[in-house]
Amino acid sequence: MNGLNKNMLGGLVGALVLNVVHTAAKRFDSKAPEVDKVGEEAMQKTARFAGFKPPKGNALVAATFGADVASNAMLYTLIGYGSQNNLLLKGALLGTLVGVATLTIPEQAGLNAEPIKKTDRTKLMTVAWYVIGGIAAGLAIKAMGKK
Repeated sequence: MNGLNKNMLGGLVGALVLNVVHTAAKRFDSKAPEVDKVGEEAMQKTARFAGFKPPKGNALVAATFGADVASNAMLYTLIGYGSQNNLLLKGALLGTLVGVATLTIPEQAGLNAEPIKKTDRTKLMTVAWYVIGGIAAGLAIKAMGKK
C-alpha cells in the first residue's frame, strides 16, 4: 500500500476510534464532553453564513458526523508523513495538540464551548479522546507499513 493511502486510511481509523470513544463515553458519564453539540452549532452557523438553510434533526447529526470524521481523518493523516519512527508518539502529540485546540477554538469562533468545558474532568476527557484517536491512527499506519 502506498504511503498516501496508508496515511489516509490510518487517519480514518483514528477519526472513527475518536468518535466511538466520544459516543460511548457520553452514554456512561454525564460529564463526558459533547463535541458533537459544538459541531452541530458550527454546522448550523456555517450553513447560514454560506446562505443555506441549516440542516435539522437527523440531517444535522449526519452532516456534523461526516464533517467531523473527515476533518479529524485529515488531521490524523499527518501522523504518517515524514519519518516512520515514533508513530505512536507522533499520534499522541498530534492528539494532544488537537484536543487542546478543541478546548480553545470554539469560543474564539463564537461557539458555545460549555459542552466540552463543563468541568475540569470534561476538559481532560476532551483532550484524552483526541490522544486516543491519534494513537489509534499511529498504530494503524504502523501496522500497514509492515511488510
